Amino acid sequence: MDRTVKSPVLQHLLQACPVPGLAACLAGVERDFGEHAGDFPALAEKYEVFGKPSLDLDEKLQALVRAAVELASAEAPHWDKIAARLRYLDFARHLAESEAKRGITNFVAKLRYLTAKELYGSYILENYTEQELRAASRFIVAERNHLYSYAGLDLLLSRYVIHTHHGVALESPQEMYLGIALHLAMLEEPSVRLEWVRRFYDMLSLQQVTMATPTLANARKPYHQLSSCFIDTVPDSLEGIYRSLDSFAKVSKWGGGMGLYFGKVRATGAAIRGFEGAAGGVIRWIRLVNDTAVAVDQLGVRQGACAVYLDAWHKDLPEFLQLRTNNGDDRMKAHDIFPAVCYPDLFWKLAKEDLDAPWFLMDPHEIEMVMGYALEDFWGEEWEKRYRACVAEPRIDKRVIPVKEIVRLILKSVVETGTPFAFYRDTVNRLNPNPQAGMIYCSNLCTEIAQNMSAVESVRTEIKTEAGDTVVQVTTRPGDFVVCNLASLNLGRIDVTSHEELRSVVRTAVRALDNVIDLNEAPLAYARLTNGKYRSIGLGVSGYHHMLAKNAIRWESEEHLAFVDDVFSRINYAAIEASSDLAAEKGSYGCFAGSDWQTGAYFKKRGYESEAWRELAAKVRAQGMRNAYLLAVAPTSSTSILVGTTAGVDPIMKRFFLEEKKGAILPRIAPDLSMKTFWYYKSAHTVDQSWSVRAAGVRQRHIDQAQSVNLYITNDFTFRQVLALYIKAYEEGVKTIYYVRSKSLEVEECESCSS
Repeated sequence: MDRTVKSPVLQHLLQACPVPGLAACLAGVERDFGEHAGDFPALAEKYEVFGKPSLDLDEKLQALVRAAVELASAEAPHWDKIAARLRYLDFARHLAESEAKRGITNFVAKLRYLTAKELYGSYILENYTEQELRAASRFIVAERNHLYSYAGLDLLLSRYVIHTHHGVALESPQEMYLGIALHLAMLEEPSVRLEWVRRFYDMLSLQQVTMATPTLANARKPYHQLSSCFIDTVPDSLEGIYRSLDSFAKVSKWGGGMGLYFGKVRATGAAIRGFEGAAGGVIRWIRLVNDTAVAVDQLGVRQGACAVYLDAWHKDLPEFLQLRTNNGDDRMKAHDIFPAVCYPDLFWKLAKEDLDAPWFLMDPHEIEMVMGYALEDFWGEEWEKRYRACVAEPRIDKRVIPVKEIVRLILKSVVETGTPFAFYRDTVNRLNPNPQAGMIYCSNLCTEIAQNMSAVESVRTEIKTEAGDTVVQVTTRPGDFVVCNLASLNLGRIDVTSHEELRSVVRTAVRALDNVIDLNEAPLAYARLTNGKYRSIGLGVSGYHHMLAKNAIRWESEEHLAFVDDVFSRINYAAIEASSDLAAEKGSYGCFAGSDWQTGAYFKKRGYESEAWRELAAKVRAQGMRNAYLLAVAPTSSTSILVGTTAGVDPIMKRFFLEEKKGAILPRIAPDLSMKTFWYYKSAHTVDQSWSVRAAGVRQRHIDQAQSVNLYITNDFTFRQVLALYIKAYEEGVKTIYYVRSKSLEVEECESCSS
């Protein structure tokens, strides 16, 4: 590579800022951004403002970085990438100094040092030979450091690469990806293991796939909790409720987010052991969840995060809908958790056709005592039949509220707080690939997970004497404690029009996620058991709007819907094929027999009738499936920044803005922004939301779980317009709605599920 700087302007900068390595960096800038050479004088002028002669070399380089950052704009997005290269040079210089100080001369020596300092898991050195590690180190392609945006590189260097306990970075981005790849391939057969290391490294370092934040942050480290989110069914008992709180605390301690289903917990005023009016209701328990989220933070980085779900017919619903609003009794508030409502089809039918119809709120415990069944255990037509039977039963007490009043409370909270999230429970269960093994009561913190759930049950308590000590042993039946193992395809960095490239990346990502299940050190035994039983994964996407813009497709167009129908169909096909081939190699998940995968109902329900799909259905029937659940689209708020693309399936907020972070300015620019893509990046709050809902419906057909779908509204929206979007989502077969993001509302981002 020619490292000679030819531009007189850049030569002048080299003289003013004679930092070792800068010549090669600027030569690369000149080579890759030569068409913008006319802008180079602006960098020299800006540097003159910051680069005082009295500064030392480090300070001069930082001044040059700042100069490039401040030149970035929607009209000149190339400065963002140039600033990233200069920022990386600054990082690399300090990394080299730290390595020299510690006698680290190569990758293997670094792993030994990090392992000795307990910054790296010893399992890497125990499972790979030195020869293998040296061979793996040759997979590193340093030029891939040039792929980062400035904001992405800043995030990666500050949060993801390994630092000492005193904050000194000891790992480069490429070494980080290689370390993750070594971990993910660790249990592969030795004869092919290095090939999988290479493939995992390539998909990560080329930014084609991002693993979830816990996987990126914890893989290769001593404590490797790799999963993002967990979901628990809260039983209707004192012991069960506190067990769920304990589980949430343990999950939160290690960086996981939680979804809690409260639909089985008796309502305010329900009977306890026959004493009428004794129960305090779900709000009091949810306040304990709120306090736990605040108390058990994640090593001081951020507080715990939890979504609580309640059925739309639960007697405590009106109070639940006011948990986060700013008016009312503060003793009934829980401002640090995220409420979500589980809606049956009937609710939306009435909301569309008869807003004046009565809606009956009942206590699940009373229903079970009087009717002999748990209403929440049913869905669809069977649920509606049993609901009407409960309504007709005079022994069951009801709160009767018109549908329009419930809708008003929902929409008031949505506009004010962005929540409650919406869970369309009948649609979810109708398309559950594993209905023979259970049902799905709710989703997770970010509304993209939809897997079978059941509560942990107490079996017995025994008092034993062991070696002279008295031991109290509580025996429980584990239930289905849902675990989310997430990764995302970066659609902006994959040529989605290439069938083979898309298929190859999907297959590699599915294998990596399947390996996460066996490598994960989950925080709870219940989670480990469910992980092993279902082997569920959640492959999602980021870079959705990025993909549309690159392919010159407008968001508000039929072309958009047709394009993503094709892309997501091929993603689904490749994922199913990959999981089935893994089953042939390693065995199926435990509940495959009788599933919709095995019977072929999965394919019939989605109208997959072509010859190719019929052949795949036959393969699945013969080979089995490695994973019970495959696709789930998370919000990817953090990891999309990391790889410089758009978040999840959302439209961009703005083409360009400046973010202030710890006193520094970070340019945030729409990816690959140019004259060709500029007009295809319509901002989220100006997009007709009905197109977003329709697109979500098109995608949902191909996604066996759910999607983190946000709605963007402005102050001009009426309640009726917002209601129309929820009804349309129901009609289009969308399974969940995440936040409603008002233009004047700042809502929290989920970092646990970010993938």
